[in-house]
Amino acid sequence: MSTSERSEEGASNFIREMIAADVEGGKWGGRVHTRFPPEPNGYLHIGHAKAICIDFGMAAEFGGKCNLRFDDTNPIAEEVEYVDAIRRDIEWLGFTWDNEFFASDYFERMYECAVHLIREGKAYVDSQTLEQIREGRGNFYKPGVDSPFRTRSVDENLDLFARMRAGEFEAGEHVLRAKIDMQHGNLNMRDPLLYRILKQTHHRTGDAWNIYPMYDYAHPLEDAIEDITHSLCSLEFQDHRPLYDWVVENCPVEGQPEQTEFARLNLGYTLMSKRKLLQLVNEGHVDGWDDPRMPSLSGMRRRGIPPEAIVRFCERIGVSKRDGIVDISLFEHAIRERLNEVAPRYMGVLNPLELVIENYPEDEDEEFDAPLHPEDAAYGTRKLPFGRVIYVERDDFRMQAPRKWHRLAPGKEVRLRYACLVTCNEVVTDESGEVVQLRCTWDPESRGGTSPDGRKVRGTLHWVSAKHALSAEVRLYDRLFTKENPQEGDADFRDNLNPDARRVVQGCKLEPALASVEVGAGFQLERIGYFCVDPDSAEGEPVLNRTITLRDSWAKLEKKLSKGG
Repeated sequence: MSTSERSEEGASNFIREMIAADVEGGKWGGRVHTRFPPEPNGYLHIGHAKAICIDFGMAAEFGGKCNLRFDDTNPIAEEVEYVDAIRRDIEWLGFTWDNEFFASDYFERMYECAVHLIREGKAYVDSQTLEQIREGRGNFYKPGVDSPFRTRSVDENLDLFARMRAGEFEAGEHVLRAKIDMQHGNLNMRDPLLYRILKQTHHRTGDAWNIYPMYDYAHPLEDAIEDITHSLCSLEFQDHRPLYDWVVENCPVEGQPEQTEFARLNLGYTLMSKRKLLQLVNEGHVDGWDDPRMPSLSGMRRRGIPPEAIVRFCERIGVSKRDGIVDISLFEHAIRERLNEVAPRYMGVLNPLELVIENYPEDEDEEFDAPLHPEDAAYGTRKLPFGRVIYVERDDFRMQAPRKWHRLAPGKEVRLRYACLVTCNEVVTDESGEVVQLRCTWDPESRGGTSPDGRKVRGTLHWVSAKHALSAEVRLYDRLFTKENPQEGDADFRDNLNPDARRVVQGCKLEPALASVEVGAGFQLERIGYFCVDPDSAEGEPVLNRTITLRDSWAKLEKKLSKGG
């Protein structure tokens, strides 16, 4: 989707209006430079997609630039695997960054800025324990208390800080704090931590550093060093903005970025915490970050969700200043909408029931032409092989047909899509009474599925030729949680995991044209849903992931439950 398409589809929002006013007024010389700053401690999820669309989208819309910057200031949780995954996900969404940076690119510069603050009497080394520091900071009702080490001399602070860097001390012995105001109404301004001792190998700098900057100190410096204009971040950082401004104003950096906050994306039936998603991975509730049940972008890609649907959804929900939960049905609508536009159509039977056409020659086959897309002739057609024995969906047959049943039942005539009309004459069951075969007759004059004499045949079924069918494993995916807010109140989010979020069906039958569909490619199985080919597939043994059903089955269920049904 192009930038213009994104802009036209999405309503105006306060960030777009703010940037437009800045450009028109010549602020920063009319320049727009944003950044997307993920921490490489996990995979990106759908919540990050909103930030990506805003950061990259605003830069593109106003002819500016957007940096990809990895905030790698915590080596305990960060890995190269996550860096590579983040790059893949951003590119998959259709965005390209102008520059790539790491917070670790600036470690020396950040250290120099900290030394500058110490020399200016605006930072000091505190030797209290973290628990003492936390207690001394107070709370909303209780003012902070000065650290007993707050009055250390500049020379002593410089010496201790240099020795912290050299590795003379262990974690927790000392920290570097800003000297601001322990009586400040904003707790973030009560002498916040700037550096802590952390003897941990970094994925880029190795063991070169024994101290690492805190995020609230590093982030504004990174923005200023890169000469960012609009530092767009989620609402949780609103109370951190005074500290952001303080760092920029008091450190020797030329850039003057401004932070603006927007409401993060909270999607129903979903988690937006990387820590909790990692917990699901580590505890084996899912099979990894790319499990199709996960809200991670890699999981969505494996599930077959089109990136255009994600971008379209993020633009439609807009940008606000208040947090709230977005109805997941809006996201699912965007997925169905995009797949309906681009997904080629095929046929498959998930729970096959054999159907024998008794008056069709035993040794003959024929082919019917079927469109790959009913609304776009440019997709072309595919050949559907047909023979005496076919498979139909078991759920399309009833021994005792209910009222208004338009599918198969004894004595009923139905249309086999693109093929012909058949009538069920006999039902074969096994010793337990299970239906194992339907014996039918066809009307040879109905080739192509037309009624030769104009008679009305209301039921149309999908089918697959038994002789030519591909056998497949199909994984039916659904929402990860059973509750819209899986962690509401004191609930353990794991207690609300949906046990039916994945159901695996073996022995499914597919039309042979699906043998040529590539891994990751999406398509519709007519009358069933949208699917894609999973990387677990082997030659001649496809594995399909259901991306989404054709209709919102949850809406029907919730409507029924609301009526006490």
